[in-house]
Amino acid sequence: MAALRGMAMNHVLTHLAPRPAGHYTQAIVSQGLVFVSGQLPIRPDGQPVADDGFEAQARQAIQNMLEVLRAAGGKPQDLVKVTAYIVGVTNWPRFNAVYASMLPDACPARTVVPVPELHYGYLVEVDAIAARQANADTSASAA
Repeated sequence: MAALRGMAMNHVLTHLAPRPAGHYTQAIVSQGLVFVSGQLPIRPDGQPVADDGFEAQARQAIQNMLEVLRAAGGKPQDLVKVTAYIVGVTNWPRFNAVYASMLPDACPARTVVPVPELHYGYLVEVDAIAARQANADTSASAA
């Protein structure tokens, strides 16, 4: 647990999503909110899905985001804001279809940002903010 200007923060780490590859954590839980770092289409074992098509990459990135959210004690219905960065505006309908199929019962605020490229040639990255229920487990870590 860390403190920043008097706010308690829990770092989230789960083996069900790829480990951070830089100076960041999978998510931070603070004041009942879960801030999920950008998730790329990388399997939990660290293997990329860069050679797979857009839909496969979108599914993996969203799955990673959901696994980190679960490790923080949240569920899809707790999502309040999702941001997706997708390479090429033409992928928007494809992203929307995968997103809707994976989050059928959740409809958070959402922003889709078409970008010219992403790190390592990936086609999608997803981050999120969720509001955890007051009685959710506060350990915010799963090995």
